[in-house]
Formats: sequence, C-alpha cells, structure tokens
Amino acid sequence: MAAYDSIADWYETEFAAHDGDPIGIKRALRELLGPGIGPCLEIGCGTGVYASLIRSIGWNPLGVDLSAGMLRHARDRLPAVRADGVRLPIRDASLPAVIAVMVHTDMPEYPSVLREVTRVLRPGGVFVHIGVHPCFCGGFADRTDPAAVVLRPGYLEPHWTTDSWTDAGLRDKVGAAHWPLPGLLHAVLDAGLVLERFEEGGGPVPTVLALRARRERGARIADEAAQEVEEDD
Repeated sequence: MAAYDSIADWYETEFAAHDGDPIGIKRALRELLGPGIGPCLEIGCGTGVYASLIRSIGWNPLGVDLSAGMLRHARDRLPAVRADGVRLPIRDASLPAVIAVMVHTDMPEYPSVLREVTRVLRPGGVFVHIGVHPCFCGGFADRTDPAAVVLRPGYLEPHWTTDSWTDAGLRDKVGAAHWPLPGLLHAVLDAGLVLERFEEGGGPVPTVLALRARRERGARIADEAAQEVEEDD
C-alpha cells in the first residue's frame, strides 16, 4: 500500500515504538494463538513488530504486506514478501496458523482476505484476528476523553473514512475501513471458519476486539462450495 510507504519510518520510530502492552494486543495474541510449532503467517505484517512474540511461544513467523516501505523494516525481524492478502502466494491447506493484527481496517476487501485465510489453512488450523474494536473505534467515535467515549452516528453502515479525533494515529493519514460488529463476524463465518474464543483489550472502554477461529477438518472454502452448486444447477 503506497500510503504506508510514505509513513513507514514514522510508524517504525514513533507509532509502533512503545514498551509494554497498553491496549492488550500482545496479551490477546499470546492467549488466542497459544503455543505451537511450524509456520505462522502474519497478513499485513507491517514492520514485523510481533515476530519476537510469535517466536517466544514456539511458532516460526512469516509475513506478507503490500507496503515496500514497511517491509524494509520487517525483513530484519522475519521472512517477509510483498503480496496482497486477497492473493496469497501460498499453496492450499499448507499452514497451521495465520494471524492478522491491527490490519483489518487497512483492507477494504477483508472478507476476501478471510477466504484466503481459509484456503491456506490446514484443516484444524487456527486463525487469530486482532483489530480495533468496531463498536468503540472509528470515525464515529471521539476518544479525546478515554473515560467518556462519545459515539456519534456512523457505526451502522460499512464505510471508509479518514475522520479521526487525533492526529497521532493512522486513520487521518491512510484512511480506515469500518465494518459493524455483525458484518465483521459474519465475514469470518462466511469464509468457512468456526469461531472459538474472543478477547477485548484496552480500557475503560475497549479499544481492541480479538478472536480465534479455526478451519474445520474436512471443511471446504465457501466459494468452492458455491461454485459446485452453480455447476450442479
């Protein structure tokens, strides 16, 4: 994504350069992904800031991202290639784990990305989504006072926006996609994934919504099943 190329250095040195886990992203990733072995693909890996955490619980991190600028920083942290999340350069049913961390708002075609997740996951493979909370974060939410978030009209319809309550974040710089909570969860289900667990992070009003889903053993990708129905008709 060209927009991220222009802010990659700022993202690396200022935005992502913080200690601790202020809104619970690392906690959610650790708890929902859990210990494992083998490759774990991060879609939209950015500068690769979560690679060390992934390794610490046993996985081998791999990454894809559209931004060459972000990948310039990421390649010191994990093997990564420039690729689109809707066309992953990975064979079917080959991965035990896939994650998407704080990137779904960067992907207007996120439902298609989720179908790609299902395609590349092995039966029984795990997918972890961690993203901004759709109910409390967006162009409709003013978080100037974190103890009293003001929600204005705009939550109910999917949209793309650069509206932001702060100039210290990403939305005003690169824009963000918004899906209401039902739309986001339905996209996971429609991709052929089975929801298992949820986490929220940040407070006192949650900033992050995270989930774990799994590709059922023997399950087929939704698009494949629909195509077979059309051919039978």
